[in-house]
Amino acid sequence: MKFQNILAVGLCAAVSRADVLEDLEDSAVEASSSVASVVESVTSSAVSKPTFTPTTLKAPFLEQFTDDWESRWQKSEAKKEGTEEEWAYVGTWKVEEPSVLRGMHGDKGLVLKDKAAHHAISAKFPKAIDNTDKTLVVQYEAKFQAGLECGGAYMKLLQDNSALHAEEFSNASPYIIMFGPDKCGSTNKVHFIFRHKNPKTGEYEEKHLKNPPMARISKQTSLYTLIVRPDQTFELKIDGASLKTGSLLEDFTPAVNPPTEIDDPEDKKPADWVEEAQIADPEAKKPADWDEEAPFEVEDTEAEKPADWLENEPLQIPDPEAEKPEDWDDEEDGDWMPPLVQNPKCDDASGCGPWKSPMKRNPEYKGKWSAPMIENPAYKGIWAPQKISNPDYFEEKTPSKFEPMGAIGFELWTMQNDILFDNIYIGHSEKDAAALAKETFEVKNAAEKAEEEASKPKEDEKKDTPKSPMDLKFADDPVLYVREKLDLFITIFKRDPIQAIQFVPEVAGGLGVLIVTVIALLLGAIGGGAAAAPSKEQIKAKAEQAKKAAVDTKNQAAEAVSSSAQTAKSEVQQRSGATKSS
Repeated sequence: MKFQNILAVGLCAAVSRADVLEDLEDSAVEASSSVASVVESVTSSAVSKPTFTPTTLKAPFLEQFTDDWESRWQKSEAKKEGTEEEWAYVGTWKVEEPSVLRGMHGDKGLVLKDKAAHHAISAKFPKAIDNTDKTLVVQYEAKFQAGLECGGAYMKLLQDNSALHAEEFSNASPYIIMFGPDKCGSTNKVHFIFRHKNPKTGEYEEKHLKNPPMARISKQTSLYTLIVRPDQTFELKIDGASLKTGSLLEDFTPAVNPPTEIDDPEDKKPADWVEEAQIADPEAKKPADWDEEAPFEVEDTEAEKPADWLENEPLQIPDPEAEKPEDWDDEEDGDWMPPLVQNPKCDDASGCGPWKSPMKRNPEYKGKWSAPMIENPAYKGIWAPQKISNPDYFEEKTPSKFEPMGAIGFELWTMQNDILFDNIYIGHSEKDAAALAKETFEVKNAAEKAEEEASKPKEDEKKDTPKSPMDLKFADDPVLYVREKLDLFITIFKRDPIQAIQFVPEVAGGLGVLIVTVIALLLGAIGGGAAAAPSKEQIKAKAEQAKKAAVDTKNQAAEAVSSSAQTAKSEVQQRSGATKSS
């Protein structure tokens, strides 16, 4: 208890500076992430995984985010246009291996890192891509490591022009094709939009795919493929399965080709044009016996009072069980009256109080009289302007001949982070795109599925799923245990450091020795008691020492799960062997 008080005093002194708490949180979270990463990697080793090898396939643009990726990609420094407020593209990008379900060793991808931030990044093609009389294939992988509740993961193929500068890429940059998943609330679809130039007006118009398929939102890698063929047909695939096919000329809105005729803008409806198909009969007369004043209901004169009707009994009586409150003052509060309750005698009778005959529907009631409707002899029909030839008509027979494309860009806003993109293919060969998918997606996706299956709790474990962080056990799920316990400790610590140490003792001892070490190094609580708040430079120096201390904890975590990981690995190998033998 003495140690807890000393430690808490030191913590409070440090927390008196806001930036100290931020550094403490950052250090703790970073350290816990390191432990969780090691535990997760040990667990995932139960599944056999290949090592990434760059493909030998060639294409106009093929990106696997190898070490030289920064020579091709550039983050935008522009501001989002056309909004009430100016939004800078402050979202960060990193190229790294997946943090969830790693399907291949050494396989890195482009990762969108920030929640609720505007991100923009692009890469120029070595040479403008022109698909005139050629098939266009656009393919890439998307991995939603934190899920996707609201945001996009689509790409844009940008129009090739002299003004195309990567550092100025924004939502206003002209594109030729926009393709990929987009989800927010009930909206969930895979965009396929292309911009078409009107050959008469020179204006561009977006053509949106009708009834697009739903995006596949998963922590596993998903493969999105778009194929546009010279015969004006298209095909959209997800994970290699064809989900949508159609024609560029028929399945987009607005249509590529305008109508041959349009309404004459000069034609006006005549003033005497009659569009009413029926009118009230002008010769009809109200019948002499039609009484418009007759009431809807009248008293039923044939009704008789029920024999058990208690006419002298009131419907409500004073509550006989009610008692006058002890603090009731007649002089100040007035005479006390018990509350009224339903008369119990009325429960067993047809009714209480004065009896009245019930009302019934009046057989003489007819309501307001109105003349019947007849066909209008002057009716001419619904007026519509005359049609004239469309002066802006044109016939585009080959919309698949897109304008040259000079770059690829991701311009996104999303509420979830850690969206990973990889293995981008933009070219003209369906065969090569399929071969790339076989080398990369199919291999890693199989490993991801196996790992996810191996990590699922067994049926008997599901019945006892912990409902709170206090119910968690390290052996059941080391990653979840570390994350939840540290999160709970920091949350309580912000309110009451002493209570945090008492309520989550695991963080002060055992596996949580890492966090205690961090705090002690930062605040000097272990060696020198409650000292004055250290400087930010001292905190950072101590944090580095704490990170080195984390290595021992990582090794302990790895040992703790190695046996369960080895068991899972054996099970996977047995299943694989059974599959091969069958």
